[in-house]
Amino acid sequence: MYTQAATILAFATAALASVTPGMKLDERSLVRRSLSGQATYYGGNVQGGACSFSTYTLPSGLYGTALSDSNWNTAGNCGGCISVNYGGKSVTAMIIDECPGCGSNHLDLFPDAFKALDNPSAGVIDVTWDYIVCPTSAISASDPLEIHMKSGVSEYWFSAQVVGARRRTSKLEVSTDQGSTWQAADRTDYNFYEINSGVGASSAWVRTTSNVGTTVVVKDVPMTGDSVTKAGENYS
Repeated sequence: MYTQAATILAFATAALASVTPGMKLDERSLVRRSLSGQATYYGGNVQGGACSFSTYTLPSGLYGTALSDSNWNTAGNCGGCISVNYGGKSVTAMIIDECPGCGSNHLDLFPDAFKALDNPSAGVIDVTWDYIVCPTSAISASDPLEIHMKSGVSEYWFSAQVVGARRRTSKLEVSTDQGSTWQAADRTDYNFYEINSGVGASSAWVRTTSNVGTTVVVKDVPMTGDSVTKAGENYS
């Protein structure tokens, strides 16, 4: 009992010692959370991945990865950036697909991402990784996120996703009265937020919320299938 308690205390003390004044929220979170798992690689498919990013191309400097279904969180981690570490090397990748049946914290990297860490002949490697804000070199705060409407959308059926965000999106809401009231959409496993009855209007405001609570409001989004509307900003 004493040994277990001492181990827990030592871990907590080390974590607190690593937290320094002035650290940003994400930096503090990373001190407390480092995920361990295995990494493999596959062909990679942004447009055909389970995150449904059919309109998106990975920015220069970002690799792609699929994430284990045990970490999928109803597509809540789609579009999130992670730092993957192995053998003193590190790559930054965006989650764009799901890896069904993979173990906890498993990453199925795009081939170029795996090759940047180890020889592909290794096949499987043990890695550590963390969620991070997408680096400014790839997606900056001045790069606006986008609202992509699913095919078939109308005033009678709402389905939208957030594309090109610097952080993971945790909530999407819609307003048809210029922000006086908001209706939350339900997140689907394929990375769209939906309101089955629609919004009852030809356009609406859309408010998205990041995993750390920052928000972006996109005004006058048309309820038109396959439309893409740029915001004026990205998550801070």
